[in-house]
Amino acid sequence: MRVRRAIVSVIFLACVGLNGQEVTKVGTTAASFLNIHIGSRGVGMGSSYVSVCEDVSGVYWNPAGLARMGGMEVEFGHTRWIADIGFSHAAIGIPLGGIGGVLGLSGRFLTMEEMERTTVLEPEGTGEMFSAGSYAFGMSYGRSLTDRFSIGIGVKYIHERIYHSSASGVAFDVGTLFDTQFEGLRIGMSITNYGTKMRLEGRDMLTQVDVDPSVSGNNRTINANLQTDSYDLPLLFRVGMSMDVLKGRYGSHLIVSVDALHPNDDVESVNVGCEYRLGELV
Repeated sequence: MRVRRAIVSVIFLACVGLNGQEVTKVGTTAASFLNIHIGSRGVGMGSSYVSVCEDVSGVYWNPAGLARMGGMEVEFGHTRWIADIGFSHAAIGIPLGGIGGVLGLSGRFLTMEEMERTTVLEPEGTGEMFSAGSYAFGMSYGRSLTDRFSIGIGVKYIHERIYHSSASGVAFDVGTLFDTQFEGLRIGMSITNYGTKMRLEGRDMLTQVDVDPSVSGNNRTINANLQTDSYDLPLLFRVGMSMDVLKGRYGSHLIVSVDALHPNDDVESVNVGCEYRLGELV
């Protein structure tokens, strides 16, 4: 009996060990705040919004959705996250009149309160305070090529900082939106955050070293700069479909949507959502 228990224990520990060796890509990209969803409607639909988007939140979900706006729109949002982290965003969509299409301008900000610096020798704090944060400013453009097909593009500047170090990058978005002739089925696609890698640089990387500790009499305070790794941006490919099942019957609309997501820093997933609208009231 003891031998059996020992064998079972060994098998269990081996399985745990194998599972523990599983490697994922979560946390391997810079500027992860770019993945935070914006817009209450898109979030309320389970983030299955790439083919439904037709408002100013297209600056995040699908720039082609800007082309479906009926007029100028402005959107603001603020979310309080855990650990006193705050996320804010603002966007405006401006129809260009005779030029055609819609121009979208946006900003996203991740902020947090100041923290006390700690070191190995002073784990309780040095008394020096530091801050960290991220922001991105973007410009997007959406245009309808036909009454059923729209395209959109976008570019954004990204900046992240912590203490005296920072990293910057540039990313591009592209999207399409197509209304089929099959029962009002709509198909959307977007690729977001395709751009440069980001690497932290700054005076925090300055250190002093002894170039050859094996030789006595060397200068131990030679200035040197540490070089950090470069990290990709959180590239995300979305494709989705949606349909208004009720199509206005009984004064109601029921939009059902599904999105398939392929990120470079996480596993593939599927989002499903729906929206019920009773006339223009509810």
